[in-house]
Amino acid sequence: MAKKKKQLTAISLFSGAGGMDVGFSKAGIKILWANDFNKDACETFKANHGPIIDYGKIEDFLPTLNKYRGVDLVFGGPPCQGFSVAGKMNPGDERSKLVFTFFDVVEKVHPKAFVLENVKALGELDKWSLVREQLFKRASELGFKFRQIIILNAAEFGVPQKRERMFFIGIRDPKFINEWEGLEGYFEKHKSKAPTVGEIVRKLGRVGTPTNPKTCNAKITTATNPILRKSPYAGMIFNGAGRPIDPNGYANTLPASMGGNKTPIIDEAHIFDGKRSWVESYHKRLWKGGKVLDFQKAPSSLRRLTLNEAIRIQTFPEDYKFMGGTNSIYKQIGNAVPCQLAHAVANVVTDLLTADDNGKSAISLKKDAAGAIHGSIA
Repeated sequence: MAKKKKQLTAISLFSGAGGMDVGFSKAGIKILWANDFNKDACETFKANHGPIIDYGKIEDFLPTLNKYRGVDLVFGGPPCQGFSVAGKMNPGDERSKLVFTFFDVVEKVHPKAFVLENVKALGELDKWSLVREQLFKRASELGFKFRQIIILNAAEFGVPQKRERMFFIGIRDPKFINEWEGLEGYFEKHKSKAPTVGEIVRKLGRVGTPTNPKTCNAKITTATNPILRKSPYAGMIFNGAGRPIDPNGYANTLPASMGGNKTPIIDEAHIFDGKRSWVESYHKRLWKGGKVLDFQKAPSSLRRLTLNEAIRIQTFPEDYKFMGGTNSIYKQIGNAVPCQLAHAVANVVTDLLTADDNGKSAISLKKDAAGAIHGSIA
């Protein structure tokens, strides 16, 4: 009879509304404590995960964390605005320093592993190479083995969103250290096809119905000076920061700035009635040098993404409860790590932490003739 694996335990940092926590809990990891500095997000977390979250600055709780020493895992996504290409990318942004506060907690509780999530830019831009080196140095000094940083696209893990994020994963003295270079292989069995945005919207129903109430009334008007890109779903052809979403594909990253005219746009007539996309037709006209509709109201079939749609695009459970006002909830959703992406990461970390005494996990990694490492399910 196979020996039952011990349940892994974790503490969650910069938890927000609990997107990562949904994924990690689904992977069988018990979360003992969580923290965030957004009051509404903490209330949302409590409503879904129980009263294990404390509201306030993480630095204020450092002296109390000794009781979690020896926890299996520390995970979280420190605020990313200082590193994001969507922000000012200011190295002096106070929020940028919280990636190092994350490691202050790791040092304090001495876990077997850590998972740090952040924007793709921090993981690969030359601008942040010194920050990465400092993170690597800190992790190494704390006794962790790691394989630099891995960039994951949420759309490859069942999330209808082209959201790319970096994950920095460290394990303390892993049994499988000789296989560490093949980290990507561990993710292969956790990939899954995502539904399209159109499929999600059709399942919820038209806006204003009981299953899909309207939550954003911001008008949609055409831009006087549109910024064109090759795709009609890129660039800026409407006023405000809300871009249209291709219902036959995946959304761009849902931003924390959602709410008002920063909320993404969809075309109901295209989704429900099979009519030609007004967005695509208008873009084609502009692309060919046609006349700009100068600050005109868009057709009534175009409207903003609802909260229920945004929740599903971030792959939160259908019964997940959000607390706070509408704009606050939009922000909580946009700030979250997609639950399905977090679930995949949590499963990989579980694979690594539960490798048997011979260093064998759920994946066996092999080198091909060229020396590249590939993963296959054992």
